[in-house]
Amino acid sequence: MKNSHSQPKKRGGYNCGRCGQPKKGHICNFNTPSHSVTVFSAATPSPLLRHPPSHLRRALSFDDVDVEPAECDEMADRDSVVEIADSVGLDLDSCGLPVSLVWEVMRRLPPAGLLSAAKVCKGWRKVARRVWKAAEELRLRVPASVHVGFVASMLQKCPGIVRLSLRMESDFDSTMLACIAFSCPNLEHIEVSTFDTAINRINGDELGRFVADKRSLKSLKMEGCSNLGGFVLCSSSLCTLWLSDLYCLSKMVFNCPQLREISLEFSRQENDDTDLTAMIDGLGRSCLRLQNIHIASMQLSHAVVLALSAAQLRELQMLSLVLGSEITDASVAAIASSYPNLELLDLSGSGISDSGIGIICNAFPETLSRLLLSLCPNVTSSGIQFATAQLPLLELMDCGMTICDPNSQDPTADENNGKLQKTTGTNLHLINQKLIIKHDHLKKLSLWGCSGLDALYLNCPQLNDLNLNSCRNLHPERLLLHCPALGNVHASGCQDMLIGAIQSQVCNAFTDMDNHSPSKHLPDGSKRIQVPHLLSGECHEPEKKLRRIEKRLCNVLVE
Repeated sequence: MKNSHSQPKKRGGYNCGRCGQPKKGHICNFNTPSHSVTVFSAATPSPLLRHPPSHLRRALSFDDVDVEPAECDEMADRDSVVEIADSVGLDLDSCGLPVSLVWEVMRRLPPAGLLSAAKVCKGWRKVARRVWKAAEELRLRVPASVHVGFVASMLQKCPGIVRLSLRMESDFDSTMLACIAFSCPNLEHIEVSTFDTAINRINGDELGRFVADKRSLKSLKMEGCSNLGGFVLCSSSLCTLWLSDLYCLSKMVFNCPQLREISLEFSRQENDDTDLTAMIDGLGRSCLRLQNIHIASMQLSHAVVLALSAAQLRELQMLSLVLGSEITDASVAAIASSYPNLELLDLSGSGISDSGIGIICNAFPETLSRLLLSLCPNVTSSGIQFATAQLPLLELMDCGMTICDPNSQDPTADENNGKLQKTTGTNLHLINQKLIIKHDHLKKLSLWGCSGLDALYLNCPQLNDLNLNSCRNLHPERLLLHCPALGNVHASGCQDMLIGAIQSQVCNAFTDMDNHSPSKHLPDGSKRIQVPHLLSGECHEPEKKLRRIEKRLCNVLVE
């Protein structure tokens, strides 16, 4: 006899779980994407939008494009959504939506929206729970009014988190760090950004314990590290380390044999007594696989460069030593003799001169593709022009505030935006500098703040981005841009006549560079002439090609 108290047998839906069509006689061709999930915070409006750059941007990633979320694989396993549908038990007749659609919508919701969707019904709550468990990336904005318990509850919902990004608008302390260590056992990448009045209260001992306990940690990026005091980092998996706002560190010990990239930014205070030479010696002993080094400190000197040269980091490819005014041409010679395979060299804010640029050109003609020399007062336009002529593989060059007018900081300099500034005869040799660059591979050129630049002639067929912000003394009639691939020209702070000349040249470049009119020989066969399209009935240019040429426009950005 059948038990009357037994639960009725559950029946499957009559419609396809992928496309919603009736199952009988139906062959589903709907491609279902994989169920790897990325959960975004409410601060991110849509996962399809690019993540805004944070304060952690470094010269080592100067020309890197923002990483877009990975596209769904069209050949993913279709049975994944069917398994989710069977385990959740969502009946299409009651909700009216296929499980695959509910899954795809929920995996794109921010955490707050996902919590609200879980309150709709039992089926949606189970799907939301599955989304939390399958999440691999979580980006959270933590307002000042949010308690650490709320963050803990969010992290405990996502045991599979691999990437964690926290935008802290409240203080970041050891309690939050312990919560992350306990709730994210598989964490590989963590980024902590501080905004507004938020203070990072983590000290060196707490950071060292966190790195030692997270044996799968590969990337650590943290801002506001002014309270570290000193640290000892021991990890067999850490590959990337970014720390900013460092100040007065008593010790810095790195025992990270897999470390490939390190970025250390110190606060710009003259009383910082951090021993950078000892730090470089430690890196040379324990981090032999380093490829990218970025150090920004006013304490950088020739002695630090000599310690770096003695470290013999054979795999070093990118070197960035910023704000070291005591770095000289002798320092450049030491770098060139020890690391001949550099692809990126950033000596912004240093004391090198045109002679140092000559050493760079002699040492890296076959490897260097990115050269950054902004805020170098001893470099002239002749040195920049020589670098572009001797470095054939150069793709990016930053010379901002290098060819600078000493009177450019005068607040009255911007009063007459449409008129050329009047200068005294004593400063003419600093202002009237011209720059001629002809390069086949250069893609990005930055001349921001070069108020001493008087004339500019560019013949760069691959140049896509040009920065002329605050080039106030550049004459419109002495500007020539023969760069057909230009996409963006930054001209904020320039005089109105110069902006008009830029717009005129970049707009006419695309109409004049390709003349698609047919040509014919004269009757005597001695000369070829262009025949207008209206007078030629033999050949016509396709309309699609003409429309494609018209859409290639350059953006002149003035704000």
